[in-house]
Amino acid sequence: ANPWDAWLSHSGETLETLPAGARVGTSSLRRQCQLAEHYPQLVIKSLRGNVNTRLAKLDNGEYDAIVLAAAGLIRLEFAERIVQFLPTELSLPAGGQGAVGIETRSDDPATVALLQPLIDTPTSYCVSAERALNHRLQGGCQVPIACFAELDGQGANLTLRGLVGSLDGQTILRVDGACPIEQAEQLGRELGDQLLAAGADKILAEVYALG
Repeated sequence: ANPWDAWLSHSGETLETLPAGARVGTSSLRRQCQLAEHYPQLVIKSLRGNVNTRLAKLDNGEYDAIVLAAAGLIRLEFAERIVQFLPTELSLPAGGQGAVGIETRSDDPATVALLQPLIDTPTSYCVSAERALNHRLQGGCQVPIACFAELDGQGANLTLRGLVGSLDGQTILRVDGACPIEQAEQLGRELGDQLLAAGADKILAEVYALG
């Protein structure tokens, strides 16, 4: 899985060298709140359309830089347009970002059996933790919720980081925890509860009210 967000700029600037007042486009409220927190001098603007449309808007000078999912750009053979990958410390990804899932009928054991060899167990544990946190917050794809799970070197333990942020980046709630991989979903629920106790429900209610 490739969870990283990709930074593309009009004239090759990195995030660190972009001047104050530069216009940064993103369709993601999750990215928006984190960029606003770290770089309040930038102007974060909404960006709509498919990948080609978004790239055209960047090339036409409507934006100085844009942020897209790296996995999508690589899949569409636009990897050369990426100026830098944003580290998770700067832009925590959405739950399950970069992971691929296959849906099948629960009453079709033959198909389920055929799909078993495709299951990547480490990824499954990570996605289970991330989905549990997101489900506890009742979050969808258009809310400023982020979470990212990683396994340790031995693959026996899992760490999970999560956040909920206000759109202006002024309030960012962060949590993190660790557990044996078998407790991945439980950890996700627990961290979701911690975010709710810290006021995530109020932030999310304000976002939904704007929608």
